[in-house]
Amino acid sequence: MTTSVASSEPDLSPVPVAGPCGAAIDTCRVADLIAQLLVALGEDPAREGLAGTPDRVAAWWRAFLSPDDAATATCFTESQLSDQLVIVGGMSVWSLCEHHMLPMNLQVTAGYVPNGEVVGLSKFGRIAQHYAGRLQVQERFTQQFAEHLAGVIGREDVAVAVRGVHLCMSMRGVRMEAARTTTVHAGGQFRSDPVLNQQFVTLAAAQWNAA
Repeated sequence: MTTSVASSEPDLSPVPVAGPCGAAIDTCRVADLIAQLLVALGEDPAREGLAGTPDRVAAWWRAFLSPDDAATATCFTESQLSDQLVIVGGMSVWSLCEHHMLPMNLQVTAGYVPNGEVVGLSKFGRIAQHYAGRLQVQERFTQQFAEHLAGVIGREDVAVAVRGVHLCMSMRGVRMEAARTTTVHAGGQFRSDPVLNQQFVTLAAAQWNAA
């Protein structure tokens, strides 16, 4: 059994950059809109404490919506490995709920069964960061992570479990701070083999409880 834990200042340039869906991010326009929002909230964007806030918020949006590409996969040949369950956990990423544009923290655990090669461990963290850096829902994030990992290993034998804390539920609406949302994707052997599936779910839960 292999278990591994995978765990920046934004560029303040106002040059538009492509977001995860290919749309340009106009930081000057975003800063202007934030300033307008502050005015609409009864604030003075020029007062001490808020001076520079619109630019900082715009820079954050630019950095957040421009995550590193997760396309490059590093795999290592290990011809003697087979039927070993590899689990990578401890991955924590922030995303934004697209329904309320409030943050959600996603704790990610992923597993796969090697067949002649192993995936570089940092790859898992890059996949998580790539799909978290956008307006998102946890269910879609889980599916996207699993599909990307399956593409890396060339098989459907992957499992992904995600536990999320959603501020749209914790700080608004019902305001249940202890609420957690869990999503699980099981493909290939993880779907057809109940023992393998249970091993993964048990180990994923153990990592969350130890955090």
